Amino acid sequence: MPDLILHHYPNSPFSEKVRVAFGIKQLAWKSVVIPNVMPKPDLMPLTGGYRRTPVLQIGADIYCDTQLIMLEIERRHAKPALLPVGQEGEARALAMWIDRNIFWSAVGVVMGAIGDQLPEAFKKDRTEFSGRPFDSDRLKAGQPFAREQTYAQLSIAEQMLRDGRPFLLGGVPSLADCALYNPVWFLQARMGVGNTPSPLDRLPKIVDWSQRMKAFGSGKPTEMSAADALAVARAATPEPGKVDDSDPSGLKAGQKISITPDDTGKVPVTGTLVGLTNERISIIRSDEKVGDVIVHFPRAGFMVTPAAS
Repeated sequence: MPDLILHHYPNSPFSEKVRVAFGIKQLAWKSVVIPNVMPKPDLMPLTGGYRRTPVLQIGADIYCDTQLIMLEIERRHAKPALLPVGQEGEARALAMWIDRNIFWSAVGVVMGAIGDQLPEAFKKDRTEFSGRPFDSDRLKAGQPFAREQTYAQLSIAEQMLRDGRPFLLGGVPSLADCALYNPVWFLQARMGVGNTPSPLDRLPKIVDWSQRMKAFGSGKPTEMSAADALAVARAATPEPGKVDDSDPSGLKAGQKISITPDDTGKVPVTGTLVGLTNERISIIRSDEKVGDVIVHFPRAGFMVTPAAS
């Protein structure tokens, strides 16, 4: 079975969502550390412009966004399951809610606390990434609101744990737990537990739960250079895809399209449609450094537009 290659950096919270999944499943994986700001010259040949972190590479197949990355890991390494039987929809729905709501509130808390300490290169990069100025004063002024929103939403998860269950959906960790660990880990890593004021101060169940998640570790990583990762892609052949001809989008195999995130990092990636299901959309593209690769995106959260032939 080809290696799981994760392109990430240590402080990336969405990467931690994937790393803890590796820990739960005790998977071996290759670690390629990428810059936390642009340019990312060794990532762009693989993704065609997609700049968000992390990216999962398996041979010449490139998976973007943790929504899809987690499903692909589950598909290839099903045990222990992160999508419990009968609760698959709940796990995915909770993860989407956490990624789109709790995470960004937590970012407001952290950036309000440390934004004025960050280097100018980071501020410039995140201005381009988000499409709005990185204003440390504005973030600091807005931190009380972000803190209360984070607390209010994390309180819902706290309620889920009050019946004594160890994890959000019951006795074993799921995709929902991996998603929630992302913002909780970010708050703990950047602000610490018990620092005042923190959204976690009044959430003891969440803090205890986070220690159970932390205990899973991050699997069995081995360092890999970016050059070696590019060589893996160049030597591999991407898996063939299949396009659902009855998909309500009307998209057809062989059509040239561009795919763009709908929230941040709005850089379109252009290629030829080779895969389409209710969960993912896949395009083939070529780069002189890696040859042909197939780049896969989740359907939810991404915009698809026709591209010039």
